[in-house]
Amino acid sequence: MLTAADTVTLWLEAGVPARMVWRGQRWRVTDRPTELLREVDPLPPMITHAPVLRVGWRFQAADLNGVNRVFDVRRAGDGWVLEHIYE
Repeated sequence: MLTAADTVTLWLEAGVPARMVWRGQRWRVTDRPTELLREVDPLPPMITHAPVLRVGWRFQAADLNGVNRVFDVRRAGDGWVLEHIYE
C-alpha cells in the first residue's frame, strides 16, 4: 500500500466513481466501488444507532496501458483526494 495526498479529478455516474485523472493519467473504474464510511461523532449516549457518512470510495481502476490499481479517495471540500494506492 502506498500513501498519497494527491488531488484527483473523479467522474461519477449514477452517484458512483466511473473515471479518474491522477497525475495527468486517466483511469477507468473496472469494478463495483465500495463506500468508505465513518460514524458521526460525538453523539449523545442515548443514540444507539449512529448515522454514518460516506466520506469516500475504494475502487479498482485500469489505466490506458491496462495497469490495474486499487484506490482510496476521500471527499475534500469541493473535490477529491487520493489517500491510498494498492498495487
